[in-house]
Formats: sequence, C-alpha cells, structure tokens
Amino acid sequence: MQYVDFGRTGLRVSRLGFGGIPVQRIDEPGTRAMLKAAHEAGINYIDTARAYTVSEEWIGQALEELGLRDEFILATKCRALTKAEMEAELAASLKNLRTDHIDLYQFHNPSPENLDKILAPGGAMETLLEAKAKGVVGHIGITAHLSQTFEKALKVDEIETIMFPYNIVEQQGKELIDRCAEKGKAFIDMKPLAGGAIEDGRLALRYVLSNPAVTVSIPGMAAPEELEQNVAGSANTAPLTPEEKAACQKVRDTLGTQFCRRCNYCAPCTVGIQIPSCFLFHGYLERYALAGWAHERYDTLTVKAGACIGCGKCETRCPYNLPIRDMLKKVAQDFGE
Repeated sequence: MQYVDFGRTGLRVSRLGFGGIPVQRIDEPGTRAMLKAAHEAGINYIDTARAYTVSEEWIGQALEELGLRDEFILATKCRALTKAEMEAELAASLKNLRTDHIDLYQFHNPSPENLDKILAPGGAMETLLEAKAKGVVGHIGITAHLSQTFEKALKVDEIETIMFPYNIVEQQGKELIDRCAEKGKAFIDMKPLAGGAIEDGRLALRYVLSNPAVTVSIPGMAAPEELEQNVAGSANTAPLTPEEKAACQKVRDTLGTQFCRRCNYCAPCTVGIQIPSCFLFHGYLERYALAGWAHERYDTLTVKAGACIGCGKCETRCPYNLPIRDMLKKVAQDFGE
C-alpha cells in the first residue's frame, strides 16, 4: 500500500480508502469483517456520512469491537448549513462513530449558494472551527458534485480537503484537481468506478491513482472480492501503459453516449428538474443495489423526472450529447414518477 501526505494536515494516508456507502446493504458482522480486512490490507482511511443511514453507526461499532479506531483516519460529513444544525449533526456523528474525535469532518455537497451560508456569520463553519480548536474535529473538508462549488472551496483557507468525482469518464474536475495540490489541499477522489458503471475496478483505480494529484480514492466496498480487486488496482500507481490507455478509451466509447458526468451544463431546466441529481440517484438504484436509500434521496427532489415536458433545451447544452429526455423517462419509469 502506498502512503502519501494528506495535504497539509500532517497526516499520512493510504492512497486507497474505504468508501462507506455500501455498508448500508450489508450488516453489522459484515461491516466488521470488511474493516478488519481493510486494515490488514493497509487501508487507513474510512469515508462515511450522516446521510448514509446505518453506515456511521455500524462503522463505529465495528471499530470499537475491533479496537482499531486509532488505526484509521475517520472521515464523515453532513449537510448542515447553520451553526446550530452543525452542532447537532456533529454530536450525532460522534455518538454513532463511538469516538471523542473525528479526523476529518466535511460539508456534504453544498451548492455554491449554500457554501456562502456555511461560511457566513452563524454558519456551520463556526461550529467546526470551534470543534477543531477543542480537538474534537481534526480537519475540515468539503465534498462537491459541481465544479462551481469545487472552485469556490479552493479559495477558502479553512477547507483543507476537497472531494469530487474523478474517473475514466468523468474529467470535469481535472484542472481543479491539479490546483488542489498547488493550494496544499488534499484531493479525495469519489466515484472512481463511476458509481459502478465501470466494471473493471482494477483498471479504474489504475487510471485514478496514476494521477499524482489524487491523494486518496474511496471506492465503495461491501464484499471481500471488491476489496481484493480494489487493493490489486491500487498496488501499481505508475503511469498507464499504452494498452491500459486503449482500454480506458474503450470504456469512454462505451459509456460516453449514456453517462451523465454531472457537469451541470444542462441547467437550467425549463420546469426546474435537477437533471444531474436525477441521474445520480438513479445510478444508486441501478448499480449500488440501494433501492430504499435511492428512493429516499429521489423523494427530496421538488420536481421529479416525470415532469419533463420534452422541450430538449437541456440537450442543446450538454457537451456530451446525452439523450437527456430519454434518460429522464427511464428515471421516471424506475422511480414511479
């Protein structure tokens, strides 16, 4: 396992981390077994979130029972915007994770406008700065799906890490990833397998980790064979061979006409559909086998995919020429609205 500096935090992190989303579809004994195996493989970074239903709780229980809490850099996140909301969410995370400190606490996918609220007087940043001063939170980070949020976060000194999708087919953040290193911020790669769309996990991780600007990648893992595949893919971080580059291009050719990269260029929708969010939640439904959680997230959308009027304006703005209208019909069909 390769270890690198975690930005300027003073921590050393394994370049392969443990993504905690799929914990929701296993169970407590299975979570314990996965974390034990991850530790034995040399992984020292765990990602979870308040929004991942039982993930925090089961990870906390497993680490306590295994006696491994201090062997991991433990990271979680929440959607709090205000100081009071963050105080409540942080307290819940500490309780669920059965710990008195969290190494990295992140703002979970705020819009650019909500990041302004987080940073304003009375915003959630105040709580994390106070918690950091007390040693309850080690470091502060942010996760994002929009390039605009990523770019804004690069200018915030208090934000020490940034998480963003990056993989063989999602390149919209590549230039911003390079700027992370220049700013001394760690870059955490989410969706290295494009939410499960890329079947060859070894190739996917070879691609991501061959980029030295990627600090740590966090594929979701719920089975021993997934862990083994991910460890194998992270073992070699040398530049890609010509054969591997050709294989990556083949993946792009296969997914390029049907895969949303969440660049958000399709916005604004005429009727207010959050198009990238519809496709994101549909991906969880199709590829993560998390039907309950996918429906829960989809239900938070004010305007559902079925509201599409077929005007096609989104398709004229999509740089990847996606058949967005047909894709929204599929989302509406599978979610039932």
